[in-house]
Amino acid sequence: MKKSITYVCSECGCVHDRWQGKCRECGSWDSLVETVNEPAPAKKTAQTKTSGVRQSVELSKMKFDANEEKRSSTGISELDRALGGGIVRSSVTLLSGEPGIGKSTLLLQICSCMTEQKILYVTGEESAAQIKLRAKRLGIERDNIFLLCETDIDSILSEINELSPDILIIDSVQTMVDRSLSSSPGSVAQVNRTAASLISASKQSKMATILVGHVNKDGVIAGPKLLEHMVDVVLYFEGERSQSCRVIRAIKNRYGSTNEIGLFEMTDTGLEEVPDPSKRLWEDSPKNVSGSCPVCLMEGTRPIIAEVQALITKSPFNTPKRLSTGVDYNRMSILLAVLEKRLGLKFYDKDVYLNVIGGLRFDETATDLGIITAIISCIRDIKLDGGTIAIGEVGLSGECRAINSMDLRIKEAARLGFERILMPKRAIDRLKIKPSGIKLVPIRSVYDLINAIDEKRGE
Repeated sequence: MKKSITYVCSECGCVHDRWQGKCRECGSWDSLVETVNEPAPAKKTAQTKTSGVRQSVELSKMKFDANEEKRSSTGISELDRALGGGIVRSSVTLLSGEPGIGKSTLLLQICSCMTEQKILYVTGEESAAQIKLRAKRLGIERDNIFLLCETDIDSILSEINELSPDILIIDSVQTMVDRSLSSSPGSVAQVNRTAASLISASKQSKMATILVGHVNKDGVIAGPKLLEHMVDVVLYFEGERSQSCRVIRAIKNRYGSTNEIGLFEMTDTGLEEVPDPSKRLWEDSPKNVSGSCPVCLMEGTRPIIAEVQALITKSPFNTPKRLSTGVDYNRMSILLAVLEKRLGLKFYDKDVYLNVIGGLRFDETATDLGIITAIISCIRDIKLDGGTIAIGEVGLSGECRAINSMDLRIKEAARLGFERILMPKRAIDRLKIKPSGIKLVPIRSVYDLINAIDEKRGE
């Protein structure tokens, strides 16, 4: 049987008979990769139907092994939080992030902290001398860390059988090669085949596996989307390279929640945990300036106080510029439209810039009121003191809606010394216990918000 050539989309995995500029399934441009299909091996002639052995097992009669869900702490509490408590035995975790963000540094620190585990570190991108130099810089000196510089999947599987490690680290999965395939490393066929082999070995030997994945120019994991479906946990390591703040976020987790995040700070000696993110993000914020407002967002079960800044200037061009960092661009456009329609504020001739301090990203609508407060503060040049925080969702009619976990948010604001909270009126009515020492300002709509800001300026 001759080899056949097909074209596989690197984004969705759709197979095409001939090359096309655009994938017919997902609509991605220039995403088709040439793949050589090897002939399938001859099928065995054994008659499985006559064996008389039933392989399926009734679910209610299956025995549960508690060791299957046993977690091992990584020794890094912020990473354990994102994982849901630690690394699960025989689980496969995919860690992805921008180049230079600190993935390899994080992996070596995991090796240093998990002193009771035998770890096999497989690298296909760096030499042993480079890994040793980074380990020396991080101060990592311990036994039971085995380094293998190899890309051939058969050699790696053979080393796994000989060593029987507790944890396997692959850096990175895009460099692994199955010699039985003629396609180049990083292709759809190679990533699928090598990842499937590593996952199978992980499940059979009951070892935890961490795969490092590259990202493409759009910021998503490179290679086939099938890779994210095959693994148990998908982690994104995020942050601006020009800033020291790093965030690890779970996108998929079969063993826990995907709402938790871990916060780190990149230093000369590696990644340091930030156990109190609110204090870290707020302590250096300027006080009594316009265009700045603190907000409180929930990352899983943990409230985090962050700062959003707005800058609005006269545009020298016919088409004003809109730029947002950490805030969804479409959400910013909606909030600007609400302010222009309901309050009569004009933005058609002004450039608008929004920025979230610390490299965080606002994904929940509870930050709407804080964003609008910062915009109004900037355009009207109203200075807000450092004791005011805004929490709430804003609708298209300009109304302020209640949000969840309000008690936790108020408690966190009180811990950091805030004295005044702008929040939805219905949220105040639902509070079971009114906090002492904090003034709760009810906001029904953006009209009340204007009055509250002006009232503070007049004090």
